Amino acid sequence: MKIIKAIFRAIANLFRWIYDWFTRPARRIGLGLLVTGGFIAGIGFWASFNAGMNYTNTEEFCISCHTMGDNLLPELQKTVHWKNRTGVRAYCMDCHVPHSFTDKVARKMQASREVLSHVVGTIGTREKFLEHRLVLAQREWARFKANNSKECRNCHDYDSMDFDKMKVTSQMMMRSAAERNASCVDCHRGIAHELPEIKGAGNPAFDSLLSEASHVSVKAGGHYVSVVPQKIYADQTLTKEIGSIEVSTPVKILQNVDGALEVELDLWRKNKGLARVWYNSFGMNVTNAILNRDVLKDSDFIEVLESRMDEMTGLEWQKVSASVWIEPGTLLNSVEPIWDIARHSYDSACSVCHRQPQPASHDANQWPGLFAGMVGFTNMDSETAGVVLKYLQLNSSDFATASQSALEGTIQSARP
Repeated sequence: MKIIKAIFRAIANLFRWIYDWFTRPARRIGLGLLVTGGFIAGIGFWASFNAGMNYTNTEEFCISCHTMGDNLLPELQKTVHWKNRTGVRAYCMDCHVPHSFTDKVARKMQASREVLSHVVGTIGTREKFLEHRLVLAQREWARFKANNSKECRNCHDYDSMDFDKMKVTSQMMMRSAAERNASCVDCHRGIAHELPEIKGAGNPAFDSLLSEASHVSVKAGGHYVSVVPQKIYADQTLTKEIGSIEVSTPVKILQNVDGALEVELDLWRKNKGLARVWYNSFGMNVTNAILNRDVLKDSDFIEVLESRMDEMTGLEWQKVSASVWIEPGTLLNSVEPIWDIARHSYDSACSVCHRQPQPASHDANQWPGLFAGMVGFTNMDSETAGVVLKYLQLNSSDFATASQSALEGTIQSARP
């Protein structure tokens, strides 16, 4: 017991000595020496702090952990920000570390979350990194949005751009962005790194369509459209899968038997190779169905109704018909509810960067290439993107009336 008391007494004396050492006025050390020592110590601390801060801004430090070095650096090295004709390279800190001291310290404190995530193993593997990539990306997008892409504008400033030297399309988009003082991240997500994959984040509007389709009473001889992409089968028991049909594919009901629908597909295909892909209309690459290879060899399954030569491509097209089985509860009486969702998604997602072109401003075969080049800059999931592309193709100039095409073409050409 005495030993324990002695230990506590020694600890108390130690703390009392430390307290007195810091608080009692000096008796033997001069004030000038204290001030000088404090000044030198302050300089040393500040120099060490800045040296440490600057080291954490180097490329070597950024890629020292495998999470960054293995996942993000290879993506950056494939872009124009890493290698280009002028030899100007953007490093990690150029985009992810603010230049002002206060913002830089704040950013370092924010970035400590990623360091902690790496240490505890939250993003320690490739699989875990991809799983959490969307969250990491959204944090950076929000930061860029909040400071109006300040790091981007250190190099790309609207006032320094010569719009007349840009391509016509770039002029239109960049002038519009400059007028609105748009943030770079509004349009250029994924410019230096791959966009995160959005899993299970489909458009909730399609859930309401499926709910509506489940209450549709189908009748033999009626014409309907598929509300979602779905598998097609060769048998009533829905066991022999033979392919799939896309959203908004038109079908004719042949019979409704014991929880399965027999429908007729009346589409077009190119008479080249196996002709697995079936299209909505002659000469237009609007995909409606994709069939398995083995079923294409069955001459009794497919009926050729008509053959026609496409003078533009020199390919022969065939109008074909086939009877297949699908699951019930996936059809609608009209395609308009699907187009309402597609129209809203197109207007909201494709008007952030520029004024989106009207569907009838291009034909059905032009839209896939144009849409593929721009959809990566939006937050559309793959399901929504597929529906929007189908909407644009089936409302393109090929399907619009002559007067509508002329009017929309005039509006489009009048835009800046």
